Amino acid sequence: MGFADLLDEVGGFGRFQWLHVTLISLPGLLMASQNLLNNFTAGIPAHRCHLLVNYTHYNLSDHQVDEQQLLRAFIPLDSNGRLDRCRRYVEAQWQLLANSSANSSSLQTEECLDGWTYERSEFHNTVVSEWDLVCSLRPLKQMIQTVYMGGVLAGAIIFGGLSDRFGRRSVLIWSYLQVALLGSCSALSPSYSAYCVFRFLTGMAVSGVILNAVSLKVEWIPTSTRTLVGTLTSFFFTFGQMILAGVAYWLKDWRKLQVAVCAPHFLFFAYSWWYSESARWLVLNRRSEEALKSLHRVARINGKPEMTEKITLEDLQSHMKKEIESSQSSFTAYDLLRTRGMRRISICLLAVWFSTSFAYYGLAMDLQKFGVSIYLMQIIFGAVDIPAKLFALGMLSYLGRRVSQATCLFLSALIIFTNIFVPTEMQTFRTALACLGKGFTSASFTTVYLYTGELYPTVIRQTGMGFVSTMARVGSMAAPAVLILDEVLPALPSVVYGGAAVVAGGFACFLPETLNVPLPDTIKDVEQNWSRGRTSQQLQTEGVALKEGVVSDEGVACQGGVASKEGVALKEMKEGEGTGLNAL
Repeated sequence: MGFADLLDEVGGFGRFQWLHVTLISLPGLLMASQNLLNNFTAGIPAHRCHLLVNYTHYNLSDHQVDEQQLLRAFIPLDSNGRLDRCRRYVEAQWQLLANSSANSSSLQTEECLDGWTYERSEFHNTVVSEWDLVCSLRPLKQMIQTVYMGGVLAGAIIFGGLSDRFGRRSVLIWSYLQVALLGSCSALSPSYSAYCVFRFLTGMAVSGVILNAVSLKVEWIPTSTRTLVGTLTSFFFTFGQMILAGVAYWLKDWRKLQVAVCAPHFLFFAYSWWYSESARWLVLNRRSEEALKSLHRVARINGKPEMTEKITLEDLQSHMKKEIESSQSSFTAYDLLRTRGMRRISICLLAVWFSTSFAYYGLAMDLQKFGVSIYLMQIIFGAVDIPAKLFALGMLSYLGRRVSQATCLFLSALIIFTNIFVPTEMQTFRTALACLGKGFTSASFTTVYLYTGELYPTVIRQTGMGFVSTMARVGSMAAPAVLILDEVLPALPSVVYGGAAVVAGGFACFLPETLNVPLPDTIKDVEQNWSRGRTSQQLQTEGVALKEGVVSDEGVACQGGVASKEGVALKEMKEGEGTGLNAL
């Protein structure tokens, strides 16, 4: 007997769960906007050196040249035959208008000493055009995303610990307020440095929203619906990517866009007080009376008022006896690497999390390179997640977690490598391959969230999720920096992204299979399950035998799945902490 049984008694996935999951998932529509915002607020408009010379006296109609041709006298051509974005002639070269084929390689040029002139059709105003983050300062544009992801990393560490101390609900409510307040204030940034500081702090709060929303949802969802609900709620993030494209196209100004994607969190903050704190967390923190009140509230909303009399404090504590006993021992991140089975799982998951995030944001954060409207590309990249996640759901249900994880990583690497050899002239085909690669990395994200929660034991699951997701943040921080390598060799970023996916796919092959296997509750369960090389089919059979009270081969009677040889309870598929599929 466990807390999952109590959830079934108070209505399973009833009216309360529908409302609770929906309200917590709604902010996910704007989580994509936060993570991918740099594509639009830091979009690079077409630009050239600003010219102080007045060339309007040159009669364009008399000489039958347009302004673009006239600029040929002031701006040299780059290797692609277009006006150079970063240099200009020291002196006007009028002879080039009469003889455009003349050799201009020997003419003296200089950097844009007087700033740049920006084309305003695609973007009205971005941080790039406002602070001239082009040419030699172009790396600062990518640095904004790295700083933001650094905030997400710091938030995972800070807010993860705070949620264990103060509760998921309290930290989630605070995170909503921090995103709304500091995110909106970033629109008032007077300088590049101030903007980076605000983005870092906003990233911290975004991490608090993602981690605690996932935990708060999952801990109120019955085991039987966990995978399906988790996958479906992840579509809020998918639709959010398409919403971002529409809002960015409508506003086209980075300050207005910043407010548009952050201010709605004031609304989320206002209604978040309705949320119920995790009953499991309350019990483990010796607040059983509050947990009981939450259960009674859930029973009433689900149309089971009679259960408020039936479920008592003693019932609650007896159902969660094992968790209470486990909570008396303290666990740290060291326990994730201390034993052989835990070490194997943690090392493999670190590689999978890093590479999945690394490849995902490497593809998703460079939409302008495809030569298609950046707004259209954002919609396409968002839409491709829909079949990708349905594909992941099918593989997870029928092929298992390990095969799904390795397959998604290997296929994404194959697509990335293939794109290297496609000529730049075949832009449509290159774009289609990029969308396909992004879809497989999205499916990999969906898989790894579920897989991680099933591999780590209940007593340290939240710590494990925070530990390995830290590598995802490192990957997302490194991804924008790798894009700078295209100045050395255009294919180099793709080689790095694809290579990382191949390595991670190899590590995924060494993870244990968890399809239809009872979730481990303690570290000892993990060692017994995975260090002895037992298959998932054997573990599933053993889990059924334990539940039916069959005597195990060690000769110890296991009644109702409560006792094992070491006296540690093994419950069938108890819901886990920190397992979610929508925290990209």
